[in-house]
Amino acid sequence: MSPDRVRRPTLDTIAREVGVSRATVSNAYNRPDQLSAGLRERIIKTAKELGYAGPDPVARSLATKRAGSVAIMLCDGLSSAFSDPALCIMLDSLASTVDSPDRALLLLPGVGDAGPRAENVMRAQTDVVVSYSLPDDAPALAAVGERNLPLVVVDQPVLAGSARVQVDDFGGALLAARHVASLGHRRVAMLGFSLSADGHRGPAGPSRISAGHFRVSLDRISGYLKGLAEQGIVTDEVPLWEAPGSVRELGREGARWLFGLRPRPTAVLCMSDELALGALRAAEELGLAVPGEVSIVGFDDTPAASWANLTTVRQDLVEKGRQAGELALRMLEGARPVRPVTIGVDLQVRGSTGPARR
Repeated sequence: MSPDRVRRPTLDTIAREVGVSRATVSNAYNRPDQLSAGLRERIIKTAKELGYAGPDPVARSLATKRAGSVAIMLCDGLSSAFSDPALCIMLDSLASTVDSPDRALLLLPGVGDAGPRAENVMRAQTDVVVSYSLPDDAPALAAVGERNLPLVVVDQPVLAGSARVQVDDFGGALLAARHVASLGHRRVAMLGFSLSADGHRGPAGPSRISAGHFRVSLDRISGYLKGLAEQGIVTDEVPLWEAPGSVRELGREGARWLFGLRPRPTAVLCMSDELALGALRAAEELGLAVPGEVSIVGFDDTPAASWANLTTVRQDLVEKGRQAGELALRMLEGARPVRPVTIGVDLQVRGSTGPARR
């Protein structure tokens, strides 16, 4: 057996075996359009016979000065993140947009709800970062800035020098509030999530709304309050239950508390479909008819919302992911950040809302 067959085969090994140059073998993997189909097939077949698994990704990164990956920074851990249908739909669309033979997706999950550890971001082999809904003061964002990596922010926060994809959260919430007010509801409550980073769970007052720093949450609550105020509803008297995340069980817990108030709210505005689905469950458990005794509105329009006949604010989650992916690719090629891309919203009226009882 020749020494080349004992040692780990290299591009030179294959080149000698096939009788071509080293550059030709490299092109078979990196620039296949430069070779005839027959020659490339012969090179790949010989490489497999010799036990060559392909170019070393580390060596390729050093040669091209590209890591070949798009990093996605998530606010929460993977179990929490992947229980959120809206995030899953957005991520799937983003992944299909950036997917190619020479690019991979690198997930950087969060710790708690503070985003990834800064040291993990500093070590990550990536060329561009997409950040999904991190708090303003997340250490991971500072690490991205320290490395001078291109950054695309989805939802929040607003950062100078980054590209951003956002949703008209305020406008969507305004539509939802106007809808329930138009149905004659005056005793309206809100189910919110993550107004601030302290993980609060339970009733919340105006001080928490003004002190929070999660833009999406604040914009949605502001839209709800604006729409209710337009109809003469005293917003200081609108009860709010805050959840530390967008989870059905938390929506169920919060709704049970809201339904225990006297007088009981006749409509509940929820900041996500998951919270709204929990509220629907709570109403069922308490024997409250929907929408006869209580109307419930969600936000996002995930597939489960349609299945549950839930009135909700629709954001185009597929378009959101596609836009984020396209921005990441453009910045990877050296493009400058553009004006924020805003995803529009509309109200999907279904069977969970109806006229208020007189």
